[in-house]
Amino acid sequence: MDLKDKVSQLPLLPGVYLYKDGQGEVLYVGKAKNLRARVRNYFTEEALASAKNGTMISVARDIDYIVVDNEKEALALENSLIKQYKPRFNILLRDDKTYPYIKVTAEKFPRVFVTRRLRKDGGTYYGPYFPGNLAYRLVDFIHRHFKIPSCKVDLTKLHPNPCLQYHIHRCLGPCAAGLTTDFEYAAAIANVRLFLDGRLKDLSKQLRQRMEAASEDLRFEEAAALRDVIQTVDEIEDRQKMAAASGDDVDIYAYYAEPPLLAVNLFHLRNGRIVDRREFYWEDQNDFHPSEFMAALIKQVYLSQTYIPAIIHVPADFDDREALEELLSEKKGRKVEIHTPQRGQKKALYDLAETNAKHCFEARFRVLKPSSKAILAAFEDATTVPLNPARIECFDISHVQGTDKVASMVVWEDGRMKKADYRKFIIKTVEGNDDFASMREVVTRRYTRIRDEGGKMPGLVLIDGGLGQLHAAAAALESIGITDQPLASIAKREEWIYVYGIEDEPISLDRFNPVLHLVQTVRDEAHRFAVTFHRNKRDSSRLRSQLLEIEGVGPKTVEKLLKTLGSVERVRTASDEDLIREVGPAAAQRIRQHFEKLLPAGQPLG
Repeated sequence: MDLKDKVSQLPLLPGVYLYKDGQGEVLYVGKAKNLRARVRNYFTEEALASAKNGTMISVARDIDYIVVDNEKEALALENSLIKQYKPRFNILLRDDKTYPYIKVTAEKFPRVFVTRRLRKDGGTYYGPYFPGNLAYRLVDFIHRHFKIPSCKVDLTKLHPNPCLQYHIHRCLGPCAAGLTTDFEYAAAIANVRLFLDGRLKDLSKQLRQRMEAASEDLRFEEAAALRDVIQTVDEIEDRQKMAAASGDDVDIYAYYAEPPLLAVNLFHLRNGRIVDRREFYWEDQNDFHPSEFMAALIKQVYLSQTYIPAIIHVPADFDDREALEELLSEKKGRKVEIHTPQRGQKKALYDLAETNAKHCFEARFRVLKPSSKAILAAFEDATTVPLNPARIECFDISHVQGTDKVASMVVWEDGRMKKADYRKFIIKTVEGNDDFASMREVVTRRYTRIRDEGGKMPGLVLIDGGLGQLHAAAAALESIGITDQPLASIAKREEWIYVYGIEDEPISLDRFNPVLHLVQTVRDEAHRFAVTFHRNKRDSSRLRSQLLEIEGVGPKTVEKLLKTLGSVERVRTASDEDLIREVGPAAAQRIRQHFEKLLPAGQPLG
């Protein structure tokens, strides 16, 4: 049965349809009020003339469908299946900035940290937060005032000593015996939840009770600290009340397109103020239709997240608008409106977003070099790692089948490679071909010295390699008591970035992304530096071993040649005058005779 025959048998009901190829792979997912009528439209002469639809129909070998009760259910199911299958003919959300959340983990001693990925792991997620650095500021407040950590230390077992965060009064110290109790930690977590839930009045009341109790017990230092926290909480509550009266939350979309290239900007207005901007890019929009595109984008953005603004401004109206408004309103619990602004302040804000979309298009696709500040902001958005300080130290291992093992460390700081801070390492303790052990040795040596000398850690430690090298570096840092150092790696083949702590969800960036360019540049420089060092060391080893075989040539003569010439090839091709000048006529003659014996008969030496 061909596709047209299958279409004639589709029900006249709302649902979702799936085009599949000969191997059963899903090519496209769509939704319809009337399945038969909607799918039949793909076989009209006009639809088949479209490059996208024509290609899809030529590849498709089957069509499947799922019937639902109404159009709203079809919208939700369509979005879920697109996320699940990622069909190549659907418009897929590609995002350089995701919404930041604050996560409270589901552990005996819960931790609090910023994440951009929602997972069904028992943890509690709060947010999203605009702008992105607000989430980091709130977590910093929690560390300082409630002393709940975000470290990667294994809290299921006790450790002999707490880490630095305890000593600087940013952690209660659940990792070591006798520093806190289950009750004290649970009380602190309860206060954190009140704070993140926005129940600031309840939190302030509890903190006042604790302050009064501490004062009565003559624990005046603790009472003073609680008083400062109460004052900060009360100030936050006052600011929230003022902001709540100033206006609705609005999201504004605008685009700039030169098909197949497309840039979309999303402006977030919170309480009447622009607080953040989000950017999207595509390189495959040959058949770009604003209405169809915006419908797909809006569904993927809002049906997959917890927070929905009251008003959404889009550049083009679309067929599913009313059904989507109704679905989002049910999800939010209050009315959600989707508009296309035509005049006044709303149109002015849309024009601003459109101007920014064009600028982003130019910066991304015309390869304009972004500023150092823009790169840092983009790096934090993409990886959740704030580069503070703006310094990356990157490591790579180089050897040939486990011989002449060396490592390099290169440094990127404040927008440029800082060659004065590059370091070379000769692997001393590892036998054979074990990159993981080599990485542990090098990272341990580097940061033990930094720790002992009181030096400053970099904003990011970057490892050239995959998960194995990343975990080796993490183990090395933990072994010397460093548990809060941002750490990442980049795998060569896939060009995925793994951030330690969320490494099970690697970051994949498109080839135009300035963050990927930065990480690749630093990684490639580390690789170049390591390979050069390894080649020089290998050549020196070969030269030393060959020259020491020559009768009458001793270690001092070899060292002199290594210092001035440095490689077997340069010694072999050196002139008689150069050799005589370096080692004298007798040794020069022996070296010349040695290399002449290694050449085939009749071949000149130099």
